Amino acid sequence: MKKYLQNFFVLPLILFVSIAIVVFLVKTKTPIEHQEAGYPVKAVEVITAEKIPFRARAMAFGNVEPAVLLNTKSEVSGKVSFMHADLKKGASLPKDTVVLRIEPTTFEFSLTESKAALVNSQSSLAQLKVEEKSAKDALAIVQKNLNVELKEQERIKALKDKGIISQSALDKEKQKVLALRQQLQDIEGKLASFASRRNAIKAQIKQSKSQVDKSQDTLGRTEVRLPFDARIGAVSVEKGEFVQAGSMLFEALGIQAVEINAHLSTRQFRPLVTGLRFIEDARIDLQEPVVLQAALSSMNLEARVRLVGDNSQLTVWDGTLLYLSESVDPTRDTLGLVVAVDKPYEGIIPGKRPPLLKGMYTSVEFFAPVRPALVLPRKAVHQGRVYVATDENTLSIRPVNILFTQGDMVVLAGSEDAGSEDAGLKTGEKVIISDVVPVMEGMPLKVIPAVAYAKQLRQTAVGDLNMKSDLKSDTGSQ
Repeated sequence: MKKYLQNFFVLPLILFVSIAIVVFLVKTKTPIEHQEAGYPVKAVEVITAEKIPFRARAMAFGNVEPAVLLNTKSEVSGKVSFMHADLKKGASLPKDTVVLRIEPTTFEFSLTESKAALVNSQSSLAQLKVEEKSAKDALAIVQKNLNVELKEQERIKALKDKGIISQSALDKEKQKVLALRQQLQDIEGKLASFASRRNAIKAQIKQSKSQVDKSQDTLGRTEVRLPFDARIGAVSVEKGEFVQAGSMLFEALGIQAVEINAHLSTRQFRPLVTGLRFIEDARIDLQEPVVLQAALSSMNLEARVRLVGDNSQLTVWDGTLLYLSESVDPTRDTLGLVVAVDKPYEGIIPGKRPPLLKGMYTSVEFFAPVRPALVLPRKAVHQGRVYVATDENTLSIRPVNILFTQGDMVVLAGSEDAGSEDAGLKTGEKVIISDVVPVMEGMPLKVIPAVAYAKQLRQTAVGDLNMKSDLKSDTGSQ
């Protein structure tokens, strides 16, 4: 009982003393000094937003095809009597070379017959002219004789009226006159038939000449000459083989130029024509061929052809855009741009610069004309927004209107006539290109101008072939 009473008084006493000590310590403790802490200053690289020379460009791919491809077919039937020694696949032959000949004997016979028929018709015409002249001379003689006999008949009739001669003498004279009249009429009828006979013979001569020309043309078709400098493709015949008219003989590929039907995504094609003006303040009616050709000329696209997988500067060819394909590939959503490369067999360096041969797979890079544009690096745009360093060196988040992207670059809308304010960014503002984590509106910044990076961006924007396509910041961060 005594032990219980001791615990009853000791425990509360200990608790009271402890509370008193805690209160004393709290009241006598020196107050904590509070320090105001702001956001930490973030060092960032910036470039100045400005319009710079920019060339839209896009990459397309396609296979090389000869600009002129001649599938030579036989125009006559016969046996192949001659073939050029170099008429083989892969060989090169100059223009006007006789490469193949079909046995001409049958066609020579036909030509000889046609010429003989022509000579015969010409002889008939000459004979007709002689006969006509003879008939005209005979007509003149008979006419004179008739005039003489008519006078004699008048004289005899006068004598008969005087009773000097008998009636029988007058009748004989009348018979002579009638005979001469009959002879005159026959000659005149004969002369009248000469015109139709002459026309018939002339028609025959014309037909004979046509037959001669036809025979000569057919004979000429037995000999096959190259109409241009060419490389030989597939050869389908052998010497001594009989071929029918229309049979395939060989394939000739022109070497003056090649064409590449480069397939380009429609999404990549749009930037190439963005900002171009074909007709000032007017719509374009592409149904008119002249307007369509003018529109293609106004595009003024530069094309550079390169072998896929070969980055050597020796394997680059300048191309010319000829025309656009008539439709869009619905499967790949691509548009065909046909590019021509002249003289693809010139400047060949064995082992380094090959010719552009049929079937080679190439890339075609298209460049639009240079025009001013508000261009930013792709890494400066974050889900349609950019970070801007204000004049007070604080961060401002700004939404922008993107026109299109190209590689590591972004082109903002309003880069042409409307002014860069439409892009959501003003010219002269400082755009942050560094990674900022975390991002807070108004956070303080330490601004570092990225001069070298801005210079590199300008070179890349204009399409400097000596610059790499990727952009690196001054500090090496991406």
